[in-house]
Amino acid sequence: MITTARRMNTSGLNQGTSGNLSQRVEDGFLLTPTGMDYDALVPEDIVLMRFDGSHEGRRAPSSEWRFHRDILARRPEVGAVLHAHSMFCTTLACLRRGIPSFHYMVTTAGGADIRCAPYATFGTEELSHHAVEALEGRKACLLANHGMLALGKDLAGVFKLAVEVETLAAMYWRALQVGEPVLLDAEEMGRVIEKFKTYGQQPALKG
Repeated sequence: MITTARRMNTSGLNQGTSGNLSQRVEDGFLLTPTGMDYDALVPEDIVLMRFDGSHEGRRAPSSEWRFHRDILARRPEVGAVLHAHSMFCTTLACLRRGIPSFHYMVTTAGGADIRCAPYATFGTEELSHHAVEALEGRKACLLANHGMLALGKDLAGVFKLAVEVETLAAMYWRALQVGEPVLLDAEEMGRVIEKFKTYGQQPALKG
């Protein structure tokens, strides 16, 4: 977790102590602590949280523990959640603008678009509700005037998706500087979603 958290900063996904990361474990989930520099983290700083909102450890959990808990509780297929204030996702989120079907890779987030959840104060149940709703049938969303969320089976997967979503946000923002991008229709996005179900799968080696 600490390695992935540090990669969030070195990759440009995150800046300073903003953003947070969680990973499902048998007794609940592990979560980065609030307000700590990732470069200074040691294993004892990671917080063990229960789904009832209680926590163990020497540090206080991230202020956004509620949406980590609620997402993991409602989405059994999700093993890790990443939240970042990445530059281009946050730029679009401040415009209350999601990412539409301007590029087929949008489907890597689970559907034909990446929604932007309505605004609510950070750390609140209201924000968690909005996030869970925006993530219905999706693996990523933007949070209005805030940042982005990505979901994955594990830490490697959630980091990869977060980078992809930020890249798409950067592409979309750049296209908007020239005009409104031409969007792919629902039929094409559906076709791509089906193709991605087997994309990248290598045949078993013989012999």
